Amino acid sequence: MTLYTQKSANIRKTWLLMALFFGVVIAIGWVFAQVYHTPGILYIAVIFSAAMNIISYWFSDKIVLMLHKAQPVELKSNPELYRILENLTIAAGLPMPRFYLINDVSPNAFATGRNPQHAVVCVTSGLLERLDRSELEGVLAHELSHIGNRDMLVSTVAVVLVGFISILSDMFMRSLWFGRMNDDNDRGKAGGILLLIGIVLSILAPIIATLIHLAISRRREFLADNSGVLLTRYPEGLASALKKISSYSQPLRTATNATAHLFLKNPFGADRSDGRKTPWIIKIFSTHPPIEERIAALQNTRV
Repeated sequence: MTLYTQKSANIRKTWLLMALFFGVVIAIGWVFAQVYHTPGILYIAVIFSAAMNIISYWFSDKIVLMLHKAQPVELKSNPELYRILENLTIAAGLPMPRFYLINDVSPNAFATGRNPQHAVVCVTSGLLERLDRSELEGVLAHELSHIGNRDMLVSTVAVVLVGFISILSDMFMRSLWFGRMNDDNDRGKAGGILLLIGIVLSILAPIIATLIHLAISRRREFLADNSGVLLTRYPEGLASALKKISSYSQPLRTATNATAHLFLKNPFGADRSDGRKTPWIIKIFSTHPPIEERIAALQNTRV
């Protein structure tokens, strides 16, 4: 399989997951609307969830940089590093993103920003110390691919949907607890069955939504790997970088659950390869695919 066909397959799988996500949202919304007989409650939940996440999306770069105490990388202070990113940016046909450095020995990197014109690429000092030039190019190309593939937008849409389902489920359970459901819902066999379905969905829906969101996140990592290699034309560079990065066990000092999905690898080490096959239960609850799977995908494709 070539990197081109691999990239196309990853894009298709991402959008299939997004379509499934929207289907789940519509189904849950319909059931809850039938139980409540009040579709207006859905609009409130959608507006609230969307507003909170759009604010986060709009200011994501500033928030993440502040959380991780990142400092800007200038051409004068680090010309070689700056030129590597600049050359890859030109090859990718993207505007030059703002470039930042986190003073941390844990090797890692991330990209964020609401669009290519307001993008940020950030690396840790540990990454610069451990990687050679070809490996660093592979990592930076991966991060630029996140920008070019609009992954921040895809992730934000997924988070909005997760938030919507979580809020709706919480509202439903609270209404049951305080006995505020419409009395008509308790009459008749059909109403009882619908109410039971609503209760089951309110418990399972947030879990299902979160799992779909995580699956989308993992699929975007594979896509960024493939897209990045198409920039460098050297799969071995990124594969070697991932091997070195995964061998380092110390987590990022400023790591948080809120920003873990942005990084090249899980900053807590949850996707770290130790030579054994990752159990499926860990895979489905991880923001990143296992490192060994990413390396294998790179090694088994050709440019």
